[in-house]
Order: sequence, then structure tokens, then C-alpha cells
Amino acid sequence: MRFCIQVVKNASVDIEGSIVSSIGPGMLVLCGIGKEDDEAVADKMISKLLKMRIFYDANGKTNLSLADIDGEVLLVSQFTLYADCKHGNRPSFTDSMGPQRAEELYNYIADSIRPHVRKLGLGVFGADMQVSLINDGPFTVILDSAAI
Repeated sequence: MRFCIQVVKNASVDIEGSIVSSIGPGMLVLCGIGKEDDEAVADKMISKLLKMRIFYDANGKTNLSLADIDGEVLLVSQFTLYADCKHGNRPSFTDSMGPQRAEELYNYIADSIRPHVRKLGLGVFGADMQVSLINDGPFTVILDSAAI
């Protein structure tokens, strides 16, 4: 599982000209689910995500977590985080989980994060989405389950 975590001042998801979800200060989390992932992997990733100290304190140090700032989360599925670009110029996505099981895990992740944040915004799984954001920093972290 891979999360691309971006600290944002705000972020939103637009589908066909309509904003379907938006958040204020917090995290935009692009979520890629690999074919070997399961709920146990998701639990580790969620725990790490919620405890990450990537927000600035009064002294300009990254010492604060999402809970410390009462931040919001926008969770967007993105299978392209599993792009394999080793061969040729066209990425392969064979390491991404199939859509049915991936959507189940995406919903599991959302349901697990929801109780811990003031607001959880969601993308629409499998939709053609336009994601807008104002990075804060910019501050972007890649969290990969293979490395935690």
C-alpha cells in the first residue's frame, strides 16, 4: 500500500464540473492499493498516517500530528501509485490490486480514519477526478507499507 501525503491549506475533488468533496487545513492522501494488501497492512498504514508529525509547531518545527492541529483529510484512490516504469515508456499497473477488492479496502481505510478526524473528504473510487490543492510548504511524504 502506498500513501502520497500532502500537507494542504485546502483541497477538493471535482467530477464533471461539480465539487464532490473538499477539506480545509490538513492532508490530501492519495491512496494506492497493491495486489498483496489487506486490512492488516491498511491498519499499519492508517496508524502511521494518523501519528505522523508533519505539521509545524509555533517554533517552525514539524512536531504536530493531524490530531494536534484538528486537521482534515481528503482521501483519494489512485492505483497509478503502483506504476512500474522499469521497462519501456508506458507504465504497467500489474502490481495494483483489482478494482473490486481495492474499493473494499479503500472503504475500509476511509471508515478507519473517519473517527479520528474532524472531517474526512473522499474521492469517488474509479471516477475521472480533478483534484485541486493548495500545498502548505510544500510538504509531501510517500508512505510505503514495504518500508514500515
